[in-house]
Amino acid sequence: MAAFLIAIFIGAFLLFQIQPVVARAILPWYGGSPAVWSTCLLFFQTGLLLGYAYAHALVTFLREKRKLQVAIHISLLIVACLLLPIAPDPDLKPDGSESSPIGSILILLSVTVGLPYLLLAASGPLIQHWFAETAPGRSPYRLYAVSNIGSLLGLLTYPALIEPLFGLRLQSWIWSIGFGLYLLGAAWCAARFWKVAMTDQLAKKQTDRVSSGTRPSAITVATWIAYTACGSGLLLAITNQMCRDVAVVPFLWVLPLALYLLTFIIAFDGEHWYKRGLAIPLAVLAFAATIYLLNQQFASEEVPLYTQIAVYSSAVFFGCLVCHGETVRRKPHPRYLTGFYLAISFGGALGGAFVSLIAPLIFDSFAELALIMAGLLILVSFTVVTRLLALRKRPGFALPEIIIGCVLWIAPLPFLGFFLRAPYAEASEGMIVAKRGFYGVLRVYEELSLGDSSYRALYHGRITHGRQYLDEKWRRLTATYYSEESGVGLYFDHGSPRDNGVRAPQHFGVIGLGTGTLAAHAIEGDRVRFYEIDPLVAEIANEQFTYLADSLGDVEVVIADGRIALEQELASSGSNQFDALFVDAFSGDAIPVHLLTVEAFELYRQHLKPDGVIVVHVSNLHLDLTDLVRNLADETGFEATRIEYSPPVDEYHTYYSDWILVTRNDTLHLELEALGYASDWNYGEPADTLWTDDYSNLLEVIY
Repeated sequence: MAAFLIAIFIGAFLLFQIQPVVARAILPWYGGSPAVWSTCLLFFQTGLLLGYAYAHALVTFLREKRKLQVAIHISLLIVACLLLPIAPDPDLKPDGSESSPIGSILILLSVTVGLPYLLLAASGPLIQHWFAETAPGRSPYRLYAVSNIGSLLGLLTYPALIEPLFGLRLQSWIWSIGFGLYLLGAAWCAARFWKVAMTDQLAKKQTDRVSSGTRPSAITVATWIAYTACGSGLLLAITNQMCRDVAVVPFLWVLPLALYLLTFIIAFDGEHWYKRGLAIPLAVLAFAATIYLLNQQFASEEVPLYTQIAVYSSAVFFGCLVCHGETVRRKPHPRYLTGFYLAISFGGALGGAFVSLIAPLIFDSFAELALIMAGLLILVSFTVVTRLLALRKRPGFALPEIIIGCVLWIAPLPFLGFFLRAPYAEASEGMIVAKRGFYGVLRVYEELSLGDSSYRALYHGRITHGRQYLDEKWRRLTATYYSEESGVGLYFDHGSPRDNGVRAPQHFGVIGLGTGTLAAHAIEGDRVRFYEIDPLVAEIANEQFTYLADSLGDVEVVIADGRIALEQELASSGSNQFDALFVDAFSGDAIPVHLLTVEAFELYRQHLKPDGVIVVHVSNLHLDLTDLVRNLADETGFEATRIEYSPPVDEYHTYYSDWILVTRNDTLHLELEALGYASDWNYGEPADTLWTDDYSNLLEVIY
């Protein structure tokens, strides 16, 4: 068994480590959106399905032609080796203007890792089948548990070892060397299988053995698919929930996926590990805690980050444990092994497609999480009630007791359903517009304030991205993070060019549009250039708010990722010669990492005038970005001043804000310091945190 264990372990390790490696490499190309990871997971689940289908086809059509099975698979592995390393081709980099880049991400992944990934995906069921053929009477299903241990380690070592220690280029080479080792292991297994193929008598025994067993019914197959679709959908929906309000960080990709794999290990290692009477109640409790968190989305007190991660992780673990435990309880005879894996991979792809492709088309919120939890509870209810009713055939079980058991299970479900619906009902109160796209859910609310004056607010997820009062006398008020006392206001009061003491017209760029509030700071003669990756944000800013239309400056909105657009402009027409460049891009509360690297700041510098200012917005619920920006400033030849503003309680229109002004203009730094506006840094000396395009680690900046 050693040869098969080693090959399956290495293949599974590589199969799941390739996911964060390649996703991390292409994340900056698509604006750092949380949807990049869910799209990558959709690709990987689909690739798993195709790999299992390939293995199933080899086994089904070439069952008696073992030499041909070996020749085809090993030949394709050699071809895949010739396509390494797995680094994405820079020529495939998008221009950043697509409204929904799902198609281009899937094409990019297919070209970059398609063949190696498909063959690794096939290795699990195929090598297990080879083992079943060479070791009569021994169950191959425990090899699947070994496969998932390899997958789990492949995931966990990425945020713990690979990401902190190695840059992206070296990561791709390390993985490629591992693929070469896998080829040797697979060839070893193939040689053992080939040896069996040379012994006709043994081959006949194998054929006789695998011909036994009952073909699974259509209902059984449908149950496999339904449970695994719920598990996959739950994984993706909860991962999206965590990432969109924190950051698109590999740790928050890997943790839920690792727990998902752990449930496969527990379920497949042996039926005695999955205790239905324990796992199902724990899953219900975890779902109840998750529903509580969903109802705290607009609460005044922020639930601690680690509490949120723990609750969401428990929902993934116990929910998926039930899904996979119930699936394994219905596993077929080894003759139908590859078909079984094909069905569960189809369920996984189905759940991924629902979350990544279908839900954004039919929902204007992230309602898929609630729907998946409800669907799983209904599916489990069917299993529980069926199991309870089956007890009536056993001695000692009376029908009234069974009915009471069914009622006790079903009775709490309507209450869970009520509270599951509550956050979505609350989110719709006062809402006048809701739009959902690749970059998230956008909502516009209208509420009363300032007596009879209404205001409109834009939310991305649960984070405010701007507010505007509708009354004529308040309409041009720079609200939320952009008040006169904020870092933005102080820049315009003290850092912008002067002509005889009066602010002179200037040219400034803004990465991140929101409601367009920054345009309200423009005076006549100013040129304002916004860069916004999400076309839905631009639609809402123009249709529901008037900051852009009311601006005294000449305003232009470029629909593209800010960094990609600046790179293209520098190459085609040279520097924009901005007086200031405001970096204010958020996806929910998540920071696009590629905007805060050494290379990004070098690009910003090239677009600035000599005394120009980079104004970086670092307000955040969960991340401390101040030391990072200090180090970026120092690395690229700038100095940094922090402007932290906490408004009085009765200052209705202004939020707490934290901005950092980065410039070579020593006069500005000294003036802000002398006037008492410069805020203290959190630490005397900044932490050793510096990001590049090749290396970043968000775990360094989480509170």
